Amino acid sequence: MKRLLVYLRAYKKESILGPLFKLWEASFELIVPLVMAAIIDTGVAAADRGYIMRMCLVLALLAVIGLTCSITAQYFAAKAAVGAATELRHALFAHIESLSYSELDTIGTATLITRMTSDINQVQNGINLFLRLLLRSPFIVFGAMVMAFTVDVKAALVFVVTIPLLSVVVFGVMLVSIPLYRRVQTALDAVLGLTRENLTGSRVIRAFGREREETEKFRERNRVLTSLQLYVGRISALMNPVTYIIINAAIVALVWTGALRVDGGAITQGEVVALISYMSQILVELVKLANLIININKSVACWNRIAQVLDIEPSVRDAAVGQTVCAAGDGGEMVRFSHVGLTYANAGDAALTDIDFSAARGETIGIIGGTGSGKSSVVNLIPRFYEATEGQVCVGGVPVQDRSLEELRGMIGVVPQKAVLFAGTIRENLLWGNGQASEEELLFALQTAQAGELVESKEGGLDYRIEQGGRNLSGGQRQRLTIARALVRRPQILILDDSASALDYATDARLRSAIASLGRDMTVFIVSQRAASVQHADQILVMDDGRVVGHGTHEELLAGCTIYQEIYDSQFAQTKAKGVQG
Repeated sequence: MKRLLVYLRAYKKESILGPLFKLWEASFELIVPLVMAAIIDTGVAAADRGYIMRMCLVLALLAVIGLTCSITAQYFAAKAAVGAATELRHALFAHIESLSYSELDTIGTATLITRMTSDINQVQNGINLFLRLLLRSPFIVFGAMVMAFTVDVKAALVFVVTIPLLSVVVFGVMLVSIPLYRRVQTALDAVLGLTRENLTGSRVIRAFGREREETEKFRERNRVLTSLQLYVGRISALMNPVTYIIINAAIVALVWTGALRVDGGAITQGEVVALISYMSQILVELVKLANLIININKSVACWNRIAQVLDIEPSVRDAAVGQTVCAAGDGGEMVRFSHVGLTYANAGDAALTDIDFSAARGETIGIIGGTGSGKSSVVNLIPRFYEATEGQVCVGGVPVQDRSLEELRGMIGVVPQKAVLFAGTIRENLLWGNGQASEEELLFALQTAQAGELVESKEGGLDYRIEQGGRNLSGGQRQRLTIARALVRRPQILILDDSASALDYATDARLRSAIASLGRDMTVFIVSQRAASVQHADQILVMDDGRVVGHGTHEELLAGCTIYQEIYDSQFAQTKAKGVQG
């Protein structure tokens, strides 16, 4: 919890003034029973209406002052809580952005969204309640007991017995409920994860007619969450009735003791009323304190979940050392893999084993293989989306670990397997590649990506608005725009990670021809399952089970690589058959 105070550092004034004004309000509230006792013992007993009116004005004045203090305290507490939550949200988002693909894969998107939203909101509520009530409630509880002793010592002994009993109940419920709230948040993660999966995969679910099964799965996870919430809710609900029983028993004892003391002339009737008022104040404040503790427990559980993410050390760190030239590097080499291996986090087997090749500046490298053969894993090591667990990856003759991430990724244009576009105009999406690009550069990139006619056909052209995720575009249109976005950067290395899978063969061929015409300064990596997409590459890597099982040109691999022959024959068999029949 000490780490949470870091985010309140900029709100020291508000964090002090909020509780301070609450204590002032509580002090005025403790005076009210004494004023009531004076009205009963002096005004009512003597039938002095003037005195009663004056004391009523005093009560009204205390109420106005207390309300002013309460509003002021609420303002400062809310300002500190919202400000600290904002700082925490910024820090968490920045930390998530620093994590590599390995950490993001391990944690999962659903739980990160939960911690970024509902968990931080719960922490914000906890800070607000902490600043407003954590000092006020104990202050009134013990202040009421002290004031009761100033009225009558023997009658106040009831308070000495009541307060420890109430404390046992409150803190007992707290100790039981803390771990349960953690389980509730975990169950909530499961529900959110399934919800996100179903929403993103709704078309697949409908295509396979799995609506009923997915609904049942959601109902089951929601039932687990509901049962946990009901269980912890029942435990928390015990607090109010048990505290009311103790308090009402204490009031009965107080009235009994007070009656005997009044009958003996030790105290007045007004003082008995004051004692009962103090006991009622204790009741109200302890109920508040109980609810406060429950909410703070939730906030602590949420903070611990946020801290778990903040404690994760990124496996990919920015370069902090000078550049070191690769031992095997030379001036013409752009990318070199030296016996590289990769094992994903929590994975039993290696995803890549002994990958060894080099790509000269301006070369086109094709990577082909079956699903799960490791094609994307290879190209993801170049911009350090993942860190190689064995061997060394060099870019421009320098190990990728010795380049700053900004410099390294500034050299590379990546088009991922899944075409991702953001809500906004086509222009805004293209400018992600280069924020300073002119309109001519944007149009040139679109023409190269075979998306020129697409933009011209849209109302507004470059200012046509894309919905979130590119929902108002087809798969091929999204892919062409993401390729154009990468080309706007004018990268030294262009990675096309199966990014033309939604394009027809003719468009794919025109795209590759247009990219080849850009010149020999750009090294291109084409990852594909289509032999036609890679057959004109300068080098082709054939992947199988994380290993390079073939390396050479199209002609060399057709002559000497069985797996490449099988891929090529399976894709061109129909064409060959038609040629024979003709």
